[in-house]
Amino acid sequence: MINRFILGLFAILASCTFRGPPPGPVTFTVGNPYQVGGEWLYPRAFPSYDVTGLATVYGHGAPGFTTDNEPYSANALAAASPVLQLPCIVTITNLVNGRTLDVRVNDRGPANPGRILEVTPRVAELLGFPSGGIVEVEVKLDSGRSATLAGNLGAGPKVTAAPVAGITAQTLAPPGAGGAGVAQSIGPAAAANQGLGSADVTLSGVVGSVAPSPGPLWVQVPGFGTEADAYRTMARIYGMPARVVPVFGGDRTLWAVSIGPYHSVEDADSALSQVLGLGIADPQIIVR
Repeated sequence: MINRFILGLFAILASCTFRGPPPGPVTFTVGNPYQVGGEWLYPRAFPSYDVTGLATVYGHGAPGFTTDNEPYSANALAAASPVLQLPCIVTITNLVNGRTLDVRVNDRGPANPGRILEVTPRVAELLGFPSGGIVEVEVKLDSGRSATLAGNLGAGPKVTAAPVAGITAQTLAPPGAGGAGVAQSIGPAAAANQGLGSADVTLSGVVGSVAPSPGPLWVQVPGFGTEADAYRTMARIYGMPARVVPVFGGDRTLWAVSIGPYHSVEDADSALSQVLGLGIADPQIIVR
């Protein structure tokens, strides 16, 4: 009887596999540029980050451990980003209903093109995501608390990296799924900070409220240094409702090709696929 119990226990343990890195110290992680679905993504330590776009919810393929070595929990106030430094603290605003919440970004994702964030089911519930799981959001980095968090993990100076114009808002294969992106640990956690200990930045879980500000969706190709470059790209997408618009690039004005407006996720996704099919780099879905 005991032998059968032990054999059964071994069988259960053998069947329990986790995607993502093995458990261990939480690490400050950025990673190398990588390509997914013909799109180049550039993770980096952002000193500031404030973008709009579409967010989704972790599905059945959620990892056992996040990219920075934290245990994944569907009830955590956590999210995945294709480009932000890990871990960091962001404020997510549901632009449709005005709910806001501070969460910890500690994973790479989502896997869907044209999405800027993937949240746990608990975050989706608190922010009032629709049943379909896709909603217009603003994601804003809390630079102060993120710097504190990075410092706790021995990587504080890394967050002073210079910004690069034209934030990429595309996506990445799920953690551990063998995608082209390779996470790079650049600051091991202190021995006393094996997990989310007292030195860690805490989250209140309190949902705030601002005025809702939903808007139409646009497919935007950002970051051109001159209007002429932007117009040359626009000429390649002849027949689509495109225009050249100025965007702020940190210390100078840049130019973007903006395509739209689109009033459904399906139409915006279709336009994004069409732009990618033309070989145009770095298109993103934004809300404006």
